[in-house]
Amino acid sequence: MSHKPSSSFVADTALTTFVCLLMAFLYVPIWVLIAFSFSSSRSLTWPIPGFTLDWYRKLFANADLLTAVGNSFYVATFASLLALAVGIPAAMALHRFNFWGKTLFRRLILLPITLPGIVTGISMLNMFRLFGFNPSLETVIIGHATALIGVVVTQVFARLQRLPKSLEEASSDLGAPPLHTFLHITLPNIRSAVFGAGLLSFVLSFDEIPVTFFLTGRDNTLPMYIYSTMRRGVTPEINAVGTLIVLASLILIIVSVLLSRDRSPR
Repeated sequence: MSHKPSSSFVADTALTTFVCLLMAFLYVPIWVLIAFSFSSSRSLTWPIPGFTLDWYRKLFANADLLTAVGNSFYVATFASLLALAVGIPAAMALHRFNFWGKTLFRRLILLPITLPGIVTGISMLNMFRLFGFNPSLETVIIGHATALIGVVVTQVFARLQRLPKSLEEASSDLGAPPLHTFLHITLPNIRSAVFGAGLLSFVLSFDEIPVTFFLTGRDNTLPMYIYSTMRRGVTPEINAVGTLIVLASLILIIVSVLLSRDRSPR
C-alpha cells in the first residue's frame, strides 16, 4: 500500500513531463519565428548575429502590408458578426423546435466547413457571377460567413443542450416576452459559447486563403499578401507580422477567458 502513492506520483510526473516536452516541441517554430523577427541580419542564420527593431519599423512603414492587415480585420470582423447573427438563431431553432428533416438540416449546416476551401470558393464565385456581383471584400465576407455558420451553430447548440429548460420556462411563466427571456436568461448562460464561437470564427476567417483567393478582387488580405511575398522567400518583415499575430492571439485568448468566466454566485 505504501508504494501506491509513490508510483502514482512517478506516473503523474512522467505524464506531465511528456506533455510539457511535446508542447515545447510543437511551439518551437513559433519561438524561432519570434527570434528571427528581431535578427539584425536579413538572412535566416542561427544564432542570430544581433538584435534590432528595424523590421518592425519597416513593417509599419509598408503601406501595402498595413492595408492588407486592415482588410483582414474588416473581413474577419464582419464575417464573424454575420455568422453569429445567423448561427445563434439557427442553433436556438434546432434546440427548441422539432421539425421534419431536422437531422438532415444539422448535417447540411456542417457541409461548408467539411468541404475543401477550393470547392467552396469556386462555388461561391460561380454564384456571385450568376447574380452579377463582382469579387470584392464584401463577397469574401459572405463566403467566409457561409462556412463559419457551422462553427457557430455547433458550439451554441451544444451549450443550449446543457442549459436547463426550467430557466426559460420560469421566465415565460412570470410573463416575460421571448426577447426579454433571450436577453436576460438565455444569452447570459450561453455567452461563453458565443464568445468562443466568435473568436474561433474570427481566427478562421483571418487566415483563410482558398475561399479568399477566388472571391477577392483587387484588395489583398494579409494571408494573400504573405502568400504572394513568399515567392521571394521568408523575409524578416513576415516574421515580424507573424510575431504580432501571435501576440494578438494571446491577447484574444486572455480576453476570451476573462469574458467567459462564470460570474454567477456559487
